[in-house]
Amino acid sequence: MAWLSWARIWALTLKEFSVLFQDKRTRFVVIGPPLIQLFIFGYAATFDLKQAPVAIFNQDQGMVSQEIIGHLAGSDTFEIVAHLHSNREVPEIIDRKEAMIVVSFPSDFSSRLMSTGSTQMQVIVDGRNSNTALLAQNDVAQVVEAFNQDWAQRHHLADPPISLVPRNWFNENLESNWFFVPGIVALIVLVVSLLVTALSVAREREEGTFDQLLVTPALPVEILIGKSLPGLLIGLFESNIIILLAMFWFDVPFRGDYLLLQFALFFFILSAIGIGLMISSLSTTQQQALLGAFMFMVPAVILSGFATPIENMPDVIQWLTYLDPMRYFLVVVRGVFLQDMSFDSLWPQIWPMIIIALITLSMAAWLFRHRTD
Repeated sequence: MAWLSWARIWALTLKEFSVLFQDKRTRFVVIGPPLIQLFIFGYAATFDLKQAPVAIFNQDQGMVSQEIIGHLAGSDTFEIVAHLHSNREVPEIIDRKEAMIVVSFPSDFSSRLMSTGSTQMQVIVDGRNSNTALLAQNDVAQVVEAFNQDWAQRHHLADPPISLVPRNWFNENLESNWFFVPGIVALIVLVVSLLVTALSVAREREEGTFDQLLVTPALPVEILIGKSLPGLLIGLFESNIIILLAMFWFDVPFRGDYLLLQFALFFFILSAIGIGLMISSLSTTQQQALLGAFMFMVPAVILSGFATPIENMPDVIQWLTYLDPMRYFLVVVRGVFLQDMSFDSLWPQIWPMIIIALITLSMAAWLFRHRTD
């Protein structure tokens, strides 16, 4: 390797570092996103259950059920958020996602345990997130197992006195595909719509056709609409292909209103297009646009609840998720697929996407005019 000049190689390396760090935006891209993503992933990407909301439906008047409730309340894993008084309240509190788990004690729970030495309690789990539901079941089972060991030791019993009867709603067998495949609709739509629009204006600038575009009779708003439509149409087409594959290839049940899903999908794509056009308007090259798109996409997916529940994230991170349109659409697509949620139930998830779309599209139009001037 004597023919190599390490001095020249070192000089070129220093020159590349100099060029890399001379540009303020490049310095930010190299240093900023890795640090930001480290903190987001470190705090947001966790499968641990912390303070999972639990509702108690206790029809028993005995002390045994109160003792188990005390064990649940003393656990760091659970937070008791409600005490229910009728069966009618059980589906309502799970539908509204106010409770992930409902622990139900029958009216003869304590008396059966004292008279026969064994009894049953029921745990109803929100199965829309299959991973979290399985973790919740296991954590409740650990609390019951600890109680069983203590009770059996005190009363000299050979068999566990309490058996747990789990019920998973909306995903009875906790099929992971039922949770992940509808989420892929949101993921693919975000990636495709964002990339198509993020590269559009930057491509014109890089290829030198941007000035030609500006001297055409088309107004800036018309240009933006023309650049938005491909992303909208491609997003709608690909999302419906994925919906069909989810139903007929992966056997995910579709229990809801197809038109309601398309209505929400339209505004989700618009919000992604608005973000993509903002990135494109700020970028001068396609490389910058790609970096900007991926800087947004990766945290957006993590913060959306695609894989890990938002409820497990720290409060500061949870506030950041309200800026993420994918957070809202995931609730819609999984709710329509698995739960047959109504328009009234999903409207709180739809109107934030409309607001995000209006703000981002308006900002993209302003940036476009500003860069044009």
